[in-house]
Amino acid sequence: MSPGDEQGYTETGHTRTRLPDPDPYGGAPRRPHRSSSRSLVTVVGVVVLLIAAIAFANRGGGSGGDDASTKNDQPKAATTAASGTRPVETKTGNIPSGFPHTDQGAQSAAANYAVVLWSDGMVNAASRHSIIEAVTDPSAVSRMQAVFDANYSSDFLKNIGLNPDGSVPKSATFVDRTLPVGTKTTSYSSDTATVEVWCNTLFGLAGESSNNPVTSGWSTVTFNLKWNGTDWKVLETSQRTGPTPITGDNPVSGADEIGKAVKEFGGFTYAR
Repeated sequence: MSPGDEQGYTETGHTRTRLPDPDPYGGAPRRPHRSSSRSLVTVVGVVVLLIAAIAFANRGGGSGGDDASTKNDQPKAATTAASGTRPVETKTGNIPSGFPHTDQGAQSAAANYAVVLWSDGMVNAASRHSIIEAVTDPSAVSRMQAVFDANYSSDFLKNIGLNPDGSVPKSATFVDRTLPVGTKTTSYSSDTATVEVWCNTLFGLAGESSNNPVTSGWSTVTFNLKWNGTDWKVLETSQRTGPTPITGDNPVSGADEIGKAVKEFGGFTYAR
């Protein structure tokens, strides 16, 4: 998620097929199915029990009060369920903007801001400053730029296999992609909101000679957001590791396959 984490992965699935066991009877004829009168008695008994159960369930069904009580006791939809609200249609550059002045709008803003603030566009200084200016409240731009500039120092870029200016060596593909899994609002008012975004990330350099192959990681990013009158903007961010699930047993893909997938599969505009 953060530059220091060096996270990421791409996986492919496979199917295991179990062949039928050899004939335990050594090819001899199998026992015939029983079709005696005992089977008929069993079937009749099941039918009788089923009729009795239906009659019991329908007994007293005309009571309106009981129906209302049952409906009230039914569990409500989870608070984290998708709302179906459409993503925003406006953008600042290539970054979604104009999020609604609602709790869900704040969550959508946080998810999209996580995607761009931890992306491959952050390794280049000019692109990084443009991204920060687009998503950050004016009062916090200078501080945010100083923090991210320190994170993406020339030494760090060199350590992950990039050139000092953030450019990617030939015959390699840099991968830094954030995939929001879910969002949660921990506080909300008309002017501010605090939103947590649980993310899976891909981070590394795909190439045959890379010393930093693409790996995966999990983290939760917390956004302190401010409503500026027309949109939600970032005041501050923080990050912690996890929650992290157990890694599956899928075979690891080669550098060429991962690099090709990153180029061919585009990202999303995330909505609550």
